Amino acid sequence: MSLPELILIAVSLSMDAFAVSISKGLSLPYAGRRHMLAAGFYFGIFQAGMPILGYLVYGIFQPGTISFAHWIACILLCAIGSSMVLESFHKEETPDPAMDIKTMLLLAISTSIDAFAAGVSFGALQAPLLIAVVLIGCTTFAFSMLGIKIGSVFGGKYKARAELAGGLILIGMGIKVLLEHLFFGK
Repeated sequence: MSLPELILIAVSLSMDAFAVSISKGLSLPYAGRRHMLAAGFYFGIFQAGMPILGYLVYGIFQPGTISFAHWIACILLCAIGSSMVLESFHKEETPDPAMDIKTMLLLAISTSIDAFAAGVSFGALQAPLLIAVVLIGCTTFAFSMLGIKIGSVFGGKYKARAELAGGLILIGMGIKVLLEHLFFGK
């Protein structure tokens, strides 16, 4: 697997974390360095770690036994998104900008399932794992930081609908992951 192919894979895998970062940033009136670094850290670490886990699992199990991973991603993204949609209808509350450990871990895990699957394919293709992991982690870190900032800029202007939009984005992503798996074999 060539370096340009690995870069393309890294960018592709970081898009889920980028979209989630945008939706998370929508609820922030101002995205400071702390928010940006937190998103970059959580998403970058999980996106880099999951291919390692997938690579190891490939050596133990047959690739067909891990097909349930897309269901897990769908359920997690839809649950988090549904919670955000429901919270958006409580007029007395403002969008929840929570970036606590529980929230961020759930988001990081749910967006890194594809990276796990990529790790399985790296095992099958005997791809250079260290280079792939570094590229995936660094790319996701950068895109996640940028996503928080972009979401924050739009969230400040459209605060009333920010959490609703973010929740719908997460639900859409969950459904997309599942449909890709069911109909396109990803």
